[in-house]
Amino acid sequence: MLGPGYEAIELPMGEDAEGEVVATLVRRRRDVPARRAVLYLHGFVDYFFQKHLADFYLDLGFDFYALDLRKYGRSLRPHQTPNYVESLADYFPEIDEAVRIVRDVDGHDALLLNGHSTGGLIAALWADHARGKGLVDGVVLNSPFLDIAEPLVMRKLGAGLARALRPRFPKAKLPASVSERYPRSLHRDHEGEWEFDLGWKPIAGFPVRAAWLAAVRRGQLRLHRGLDVDVPVLVMASRRSVRPTRKVLDVTGADAVLDVEHMARWAPRIGRHVTLVRIEGGLHDLVLSAEPARSQVFAELTRWTNGYLPA
Repeated sequence: MLGPGYEAIELPMGEDAEGEVVATLVRRRRDVPARRAVLYLHGFVDYFFQKHLADFYLDLGFDFYALDLRKYGRSLRPHQTPNYVESLADYFPEIDEAVRIVRDVDGHDALLLNGHSTGGLIAALWADHARGKGLVDGVVLNSPFLDIAEPLVMRKLGAGLARALRPRFPKAKLPASVSERYPRSLHRDHEGEWEFDLGWKPIAGFPVRAAWLAAVRRGQLRLHRGLDVDVPVLVMASRRSVRPTRKVLDVTGADAVLDVEHMARWAPRIGRHVTLVRIEGGLHDLVLSAEPARSQVFAELTRWTNGYLPA
């Protein structure tokens, strides 16, 4: 699917209420052996397809790894509810196993964890869970999902509804979704320049389910109380957000999914050493931004990595 040089490693994760569960570790290694590696975690209604991100890290001297988390992308099975979990900690075992492969099997000395959107929230929570173990040397968060992009009253109502439905109707569909304007702005068959599988990342998205949103909200509130990630953290976000409506059709040059001011507000709660960078013209997935924003993302990432991650 991704072309020469890529491998996909299936990671058995036992069973849950829906049956067999797997995660998938995508790997691409440099021709010259590297001592540093990066592990990428995608967001909601997403999977790894950003080959230019892997190319960037390989040029920077890293071996590249990405996880398609359980029930996403390459790991989604016909008997499963897409993208569904009841706790963000459910993802920790596959991250643990991926890190074991990167460090113990493939022999890397330094590991950078790179998470996007919901994957950014998961990465921050996992890094806090793993602090003191020496498993990760730095964390990069690309537009992390640190709060719900609604006014305070709506955030409370939505979270309250999810909590109320979760015990008896965990898979209830909530009246929440991401506008189709954002994925349409990305895919080359619409207004974008990128190719991705519309079965795994559909334009209409997947339903937001009660237990999933409740799990996300628990994770966000845990972060709001303060994590203690013990390695340097880089948080990157667009300069501005835009809310797509019938009157606002142009979503280019801004985050059309989350509120970037939430990211700026909560980033300092992640750990002791947090750098915040804002990208003019950045999209929600900053590495999919148009030029010159995309080059700025990689320039800032290069500067931070060279400064804080062991060579």
